[in-house]
Amino acid sequence: MRLLKITFLFVFVGLISCQKEKSSETSEETSVEKKTDSSSSKEFEMYEMSEMAALMEQMYVDNQRLKERIIEGDTIGKFPQHFIKIHKAVMTDEHDKDAFFDEQAQKFIKAQELIYKDPKNAKEHFNNGVDACIQCHQVKCSGPIPRIKKLYIK
Repeated sequence: MRLLKITFLFVFVGLISCQKEKSSETSEETSVEKKTDSSSSKEFEMYEMSEMAALMEQMYVDNQRLKERIIEGDTIGKFPQHFIKIHKAVMTDEHDKDAFFDEQAQKFIKAQELIYKDPKNAKEHFNNGVDACIQCHQVKCSGPIPRIKKLYIK
């Protein structure tokens, strides 16, 4: 039970750590807030993931499953084509999509594709893909790094 709580905490912190806070509010936002506060029922704003955050969550789940198949020596299957969306998905902060990100995304995709093309060396290619994720997150958004490191195949 304690492990579940700790895991939840890491996931929660990872998701919120990459969000940028707005430094100032417009007068329109302030007036809307006042109206909401004065009414008897408060409205909550739900966190909505960017396309990139949702894609990365899906890639994480896919890679957890792939890791298990590699460890167990199962057939690997086909490269998930939705991974290619990493080049076009809308990010939380569009300024983060730069040449460095594009380079790391390309390294990640290349390593992932090699898993399926060269299954004899799947573990090495898989870990190279995890390395690309970590190298990018060290620069762009460090929150998910502890979670990503759990993907390594030892």
